[in-house]
Amino acid sequence: MCSHQPPCPPADRSDRDAARIISFHPEQGWSLLCNGVILFDDTGKLLPGGRAVPPQRLIQLRQPVAA
Repeated sequence: MCSHQPPCPPADRSDRDAARIISFHPEQGWSLLCNGVILFDDTGKLLPGGRAVPPQRLIQLRQPVAA
């Protein structure tokens, strides 16, 4: 799919999010990347083969309040 030089990382690699955005739809919360990945605002992904990648959310641990 990609004709850029250097080429964008393919959809099956861990750095797939580094591909260029070719279609941006902020009103709908998603972008289409050059490698065919659909990237959602919540960091979830839909890969070209149809596999979904869940959002990568950071877990915040609460610290106990000192008395």
